[in-house]
Amino acid sequence: MKLCERCNRKLKSQKSIDVGMGPTCKKKHEAEQAEAEFNKNQITIDEVMEESQAS
Repeated sequence: MKLCERCNRKLKSQKSIDVGMGPTCKKKHEAEQAEAEFNKNQITIDEVMEESQAS
């Protein structure tokens, strides 16, 4: 019996077992990763102001 890496529920399908997560948890995990990547690439107004003052 394999459990979901995210919520620890029992995985039922072979595809979920192979992935390590159920479909709902997989979607949530992918959304969190996408948001983290998006936030990593953002620049703050403070960074813009520092760059303009340094020039």
